[in-house]
Amino acid sequence: MPPYQNLKFKNRFIDLGPEFYQEKQPDPVTDPYLVDYSPSVGALIDLPPEGGSDFLEKFSGNQPMEGARPLAMAYGGHQFGSYNPRLGDGRGLLLGEVLNKENISWDVHLKGAGPTRFARGFDGRATLQSSIREHLGSEALSGLGIPSTRSLAVIGIRELIYRKKPELAAILVRIADSHIRFGSFEYFHKTNQPKNVERLAEFAIQNHHKDLWNEPERYRIFFRRVLTLTAKLIAKWQAVGFVHGVMNTDNMTITGTTFDYGPYGFIDQFNPSYTPNSSDTHGRYAYQQQPEIGFWNLNKLAETLIPLVGSDQLQEEIKQYQPIFNGFYREEMGRKLGISILDEDFSQLTQEMFQLLINHHVDYSNFFRLLANYPDKIEKLQFDVGMHSWLENYLKLCEREGTNHKERKKKMDAVNPKFILRTHLVQNALEKSLKDSDFSEVKRLRVLMEDPFEDRPELFQEYDIDSDLYSQATPKEFLGRQTSCSA
Repeated sequence: MPPYQNLKFKNRFIDLGPEFYQEKQPDPVTDPYLVDYSPSVGALIDLPPEGGSDFLEKFSGNQPMEGARPLAMAYGGHQFGSYNPRLGDGRGLLLGEVLNKENISWDVHLKGAGPTRFARGFDGRATLQSSIREHLGSEALSGLGIPSTRSLAVIGIRELIYRKKPELAAILVRIADSHIRFGSFEYFHKTNQPKNVERLAEFAIQNHHKDLWNEPERYRIFFRRVLTLTAKLIAKWQAVGFVHGVMNTDNMTITGTTFDYGPYGFIDQFNPSYTPNSSDTHGRYAYQQQPEIGFWNLNKLAETLIPLVGSDQLQEEIKQYQPIFNGFYREEMGRKLGISILDEDFSQLTQEMFQLLINHHVDYSNFFRLLANYPDKIEKLQFDVGMHSWLENYLKLCEREGTNHKERKKKMDAVNPKFILRTHLVQNALEKSLKDSDFSEVKRLRVLMEDPFEDRPELFQEYDIDSDLYSQATPKEFLGRQTSCSA
């Protein structure tokens, strides 16, 4: 029996009623082909390492899966600060929720499955390059220990679609703990449907925060939970140098999961103003703005819950965002620096560090890997007198921890990646895919990013590749490279 026939679909969301979605079958495609499949993601829903027979037909939507009831979810959202009342899954379909053998539920979602009533005249497909980018991005963040949707597979479609130019099409198969967005609540709030806001909140609590159900103030605590998870997520983004690029309220989830990858990027030479989104001309979603945008988005979610919680109570909760974020971020930076005593001396050290990184155009990711070797290897860290003085202060704080150099290096190397999903690496994979239909680099990057902290000689020996090519700083011509939302 093919393994997908054992998938146990629950379809809980469909019980909310048609106001919340449109039921629709995926549009069939001709001769789908596999670009890449992630065995580790497949294992989360009990699929075998190779995906199983007829995988392409089932997960491209050509053949229905028993128990699945595909639907396009309704939602609105603030995009670049302006509210769009009618977004919804214009090209995506939630096949259903799969309960695995460990009794954990995962949404299974097709992105690029054809137009729905929310498509607003568009073709309902995804481009091959955007699908590959999300595939690699989601697996890279997961490998870094950051909550994220997961990408099961990219399935190619043998048809052209039109954006600014003709593009190859694809379907992205992703799984997630939830697809409920801040914008899902906004949709019913803005259309004056308070009962549906309440029903959605009840659904979210029952299915994603079940431990809160018997709490007398469960809606307030639910918001507090979402706020905390969001603050923690963004703190992790900031620590690793990840820039989402499109932090609209429809791209934020109630489970604090990185969601809907568009023109994302990782900081190369440290630049707080960096935005990877070419459409973000005013830097609204730049690296340094992400914590504030998280706060702004949470305010929009809070507005939808006022009838259930109360304005004053929500304001009290919102006030906690900044200290909660600061606490998480301080802890993340402490781990990156190998320091656990997070006092004023530590704060001063980090402030000085960031200024030095800016002044000297230092590669953000590689800096921490090099720092882990200090004081044994310092040649690449001695930029000038200022850096030398900072290193001396850093070593003093390390010495008061009471751990030796070997222990500190081990701790730092466990949280600071040797390999990061740099722009030029992604671009190389895209060029091979789009020009030559060579997807080997996509697979190579996906495997590498699943565990970016350790050297794995066997991986590079298999592909006859020098690992240093994947850990070196980004070439100058790719620094600050941006991508459009349409890509």
